[in-house]
Amino acid sequence: MANDIISPENLVYKKPTLMNDTTMHYCPGCSHGVVHKLVAEVIEEMGMSDKAIGVCPVGCAVFAYRYLDIDWQEAPHGRAPAVATGIKRLWEDRLVFTYQGDGDLACIGTAETIHALNRGENIPIIFINNAIYGMTGGQMAPTTLMGQKTATCPYGREPELHGYNLNITELASHLKGTCYVTRQSVDTVASINKAKRAIRKAFEASMQGKGSSLVEIVATCNSGWKLSPVKANEWMRENMFPEYEKGDLKDTTGL
Repeated sequence: MANDIISPENLVYKKPTLMNDTTMHYCPGCSHGVVHKLVAEVIEEMGMSDKAIGVCPVGCAVFAYRYLDIDWQEAPHGRAPAVATGIKRLWEDRLVFTYQGDGDLACIGTAETIHALNRGENIPIIFINNAIYGMTGGQMAPTTLMGQKTATCPYGREPELHGYNLNITELASHLKGTCYVTRQSVDTVASINKAKRAIRKAFEASMQGKGSSLVEIVATCNSGWKLSPVKANEWMRENMFPEYEKGDLKDTTGL
């Protein structure tokens, strides 16, 4: 009876085969685990399991290598786009992508990110933006929103004192080397499905040599925000999306 129930024709959902049997270490409610799953599914569905190379830097995103059974290269803090550039130029037939958080990508690695995108390197960048430094104590990041409270701006971010938040995705959409720039989320089933399509589109554009892609995932950090997973999703929808409107900002892929 059990075998009849789990026969292939009755299978509704299964764990991606590229995901390792690693105990999940991310905080409850964190968006990283969902995005890991989407990346694994896309690579598998594209038939690129043996040719995928991920580059992860420092921060919560660094642990991606523990979960996905593909080749990985770890980069110094912020330097993932530079490392990915070298790998892709050497092995053009490989699917080379970076997986980075906002502190890494939009602060320590701002120069590497902008110049790789502007050069039109054939690498997709997966950009997890939770608007805070999640791993090191919840400090203000370049992406922290106006008025948002963090460990280093406990009364909220003020432009006169802290400067304005850096909107890296809008900036990327104006660069000549980018072919696909989009902002997504994974807070609902519909959003997860849309984010998966965006990741696939970016990966396909890379393999077709169309230029750089940036897929921003607006993500939760309930620990850094000091909110429950449910409240973190509510806060994200109420506060992040009015400023970070969802949707494609640039699409010249023709896909």
